Amino acid sequence: MAKAAIKIGILGAGGRMGQALIAAIGAQPTLKLVGAIEHAGHHLVGTPIGPPFPPQLTFCSNHGPIAYASDVLIDFSAAAALEATLDSACEGNAAMVIGTTGLEPHHHAMIDRAAKSVPILQAANTSLGVALLARLVTEAARALGPDWDIEISELHHRFKVDAPSGTALALGAAAATGRGVKLDKVSDRGRDGITGARMTGHIGFASLRGGSAAGDHTVLFAGEGERIELRHLAEGREIFARGALKAAVWLAGKPAGRYSMDDVLGM
Repeated sequence: MAKAAIKIGILGAGGRMGQALIAAIGAQPTLKLVGAIEHAGHHLVGTPIGPPFPPQLTFCSNHGPIAYASDVLIDFSAAAALEATLDSACEGNAAMVIGTTGLEPHHHAMIDRAAKSVPILQAANTSLGVALLARLVTEAARALGPDWDIEISELHHRFKVDAPSGTALALGAAAATGRGVKLDKVSDRGRDGITGARMTGHIGFASLRGGSAAGDHTVLFAGEGERIELRHLAEGREIFARGALKAAVWLAGKPAGRYSMDDVLGM
């Protein structure tokens, strides 16, 4: 007997990532799109999603019924909508992959609470390459120690609203973990003017915005007389869609709890 397709609902379906996810699902017969959600008033609400999906499958603004119909919800919407989405996931007993960025500590507290009821995978970046990069950053920071300065730079398209990017912060957290410190104690952001000498052990961030860049991240380890750069370049949003769908397939049927891309990769 053929295995049933995994049923996916997408939140933020009208955005760039939502559109990439819809296209990727349409090309995979083992996945089934059961809902595409946007906020009320969005110009796509009420319109058909289009081929290869049936004409009755339209963009909608009510995520409650979609949560009941889904095995996994994939959320690339807005941080402000997260609480309502988590409530729907818990009520509908749907697993959830969260790729929304700009999350604050209170958002993570919400995720922790919801993860007691349903499986949730939250990632600042769903690229498999970025997940591996973060692991390499942790190991490099642990091996090199605080005498090597760490600087993290990121480039994104002109429409990105949060800085540093969630991925840059995740890479900073990975470096801090390698050194056994908390990122908020050693983070330097937005240098300007007469800043004084760089503080030993701190982790610096630089954010660039422009054009259509999907996401470039570089972690620089600068020592005396030598430098190491660990870098990931995203050539298109398709890589994030592929990673999110791989995470969704992996997450379906898992017990309640909070998971990461490391779990998907078996690291």
